[in-house]
Amino acid sequence: MDITTAIIGLCVGFLVGLTGVGGAALLTPVLVWIGIPTSVAVGTDLFYNSITKLFGGFQHWRQHTVQWRIVAHLAAGSIPGAIVAVGLLKLFDQFFDNQEHIMKTALGIMLVVVAAAILLRLFGWKSEKENKWQTMPFEKKRWITIAIGFALGFIVGLTSVGSGSLFAIALIYLFRMKSSEVVGTDIVHAFFLVTVAGALHAGMGNVDYMLAFNLLIGSIPGVLLGSALSAKVPSKPLRAVVATIILLSGIKLI
Repeated sequence: MDITTAIIGLCVGFLVGLTGVGGAALLTPVLVWIGIPTSVAVGTDLFYNSITKLFGGFQHWRQHTVQWRIVAHLAAGSIPGAIVAVGLLKLFDQFFDNQEHIMKTALGIMLVVVAAAILLRLFGWKSEKENKWQTMPFEKKRWITIAIGFALGFIVGLTSVGSGSLFAIALIYLFRMKSSEVVGTDIVHAFFLVTVAGALHAGMGNVDYMLAFNLLIGSIPGVLLGSALSAKVPSKPLRAVVATIILLSGIKLI
């Protein structure tokens, strides 16, 4: 067991459990900082996330807090989006040998976007008032759901970031759902997406399995500890701090 990697997993898991902020936006840049190639950091994070989402998704399935129709339509767009992203990465690497540069720049941009989205939800945009999309019948927003899935799936396949935070924002904006259903639907869909994207990256040799398991050794108790403390500490200031760290990380990578 690699103690340093397990400690990183512990810290990331603790912050995720404490604040609810997505793990990929925290973990992937940390892996890059400690010298892991960006392609391996992204692929390993996707594999790691598929395991964590499996347990979370199973729990929400048991609680009946999953909107399966929405999961199916998001996945109908996001999985092809991830396939296209990984295919283009492979193509660009063959012809231009610049996969690392593309992924690092894209990762930085997406970290800035995710941080801005988190801060906007904390201090700006409110979702209590229904908009026209939320009141629209599902059949009329079927294709926009698939299109958003494709766009965000492409981003996740490229950077590993956004499978939770960006899709959650899309769900809140498009559908009138209970908070528990937003979380459950988001996690189950993310499981399918990151599993496929992780498998594609594994096929390119971008997954370090030992690194992933060492991260899991630390992150599982970290998430449990952070979740236990989350009700006892104010979450809004902590989320703002974590979002600011993600923002600065993204700017540095760009």
